[in-house]
Amino acid sequence: MTSPELEELEAAAAAFGEDDVSPEARAARKAARKVRQRLEIRAERERRAYLDPNRPLVQAPLVPPAATQGLLEVFRRRYLLKLLVRREVNARYSGSFLGLLWSYINPASQFLIYYFLHVLLLGRHATPNFAVHVFCGLVVVHFFTETFNAGTRSIVRNKSLVRKVAVPKEMFPVASMLVSLFHVGPQLLILFGLILIEGFNPDPFVPLALLLGLGIIMCLGTALALIFSVANVYFRDFQSVVSILTNLVRFSVPMIYPYSLVPERFGPAAQYYLWNPLASAVLLVQRAIWYPATGDEQKDALKELPHRLIELGTIMLLLSIVTLFFAQWLFRRLEDRIPERLN
Repeated sequence: MTSPELEELEAAAAAFGEDDVSPEARAARKAARKVRQRLEIRAERERRAYLDPNRPLVQAPLVPPAATQGLLEVFRRRYLLKLLVRREVNARYSGSFLGLLWSYINPASQFLIYYFLHVLLLGRHATPNFAVHVFCGLVVVHFFTETFNAGTRSIVRNKSLVRKVAVPKEMFPVASMLVSLFHVGPQLLILFGLILIEGFNPDPFVPLALLLGLGIIMCLGTALALIFSVANVYFRDFQSVVSILTNLVRFSVPMIYPYSLVPERFGPAAQYYLWNPLASAVLLVQRAIWYPATGDEQKDALKELPHRLIELGTIMLLLSIVTLFFAQWLFRRLEDRIPERLN
């Protein structure tokens, strides 16, 4: 006796744990009991109808107990996905006095560190509003690295839930990406607060550039999290490999240095630098936030951005979506052996 609704509610209850007595956990268990009782009544009626000698014979196709629609099934079960995200956020700040305030304190402290290091100590005045330039890149880099790292460990970290409940296993990397996206909000609020104080002259490309930049990271980060999460089930070494790779990200994007240095140092070979979707995402966020905040120095700031950036960002977003489809296909090829590898 099972149904997608019951599976989702039981998975939600299991996500809280048997010892959790919070109102959300009790509500999830109560909802699961009600659905199970309803299904039991329906099953009893069907059993009696089956014993009826005059019943018609009906042939129904066999279906697997687990979901088979991948990412589509993940977003169809939005209730369970929301509970997983909420659980991850609550677990991160469990026992903390300041709680969610840390999501504002951490980016604010990083901004002050970069401002002191690059502007006051090193005197990086060649790039206008250099501290905001760095912080724009920092938002994108943290979004990607947190999605990549947490997504890689997500299935192994939730192995008890994976073995108990038939849910789409893609849900765990996707939930990690949404938790990372949740923490992008406070960083953007601090960033917009700073540039509003200094002066902000937006144009119609601001929302488009920002959405393209974040969209690239959402798709590419989720794709890599899918691939490496299933690889990490087979060999735990992959989470260490991911840690090394994410250490290199800061230097592969124009964050602590302006983009203009790349063509200046490498000449025609600089075009290959823009093949990196992460670099394009950073440049798009800088175009949306940093460039309109440069004021009278916008002509100089424009030299720090590549030509036809919006077109480049659109291409990189499409490439990230294709990568996501490939990651979904590869994940489905390898996921059948996940439960036995988690033992």
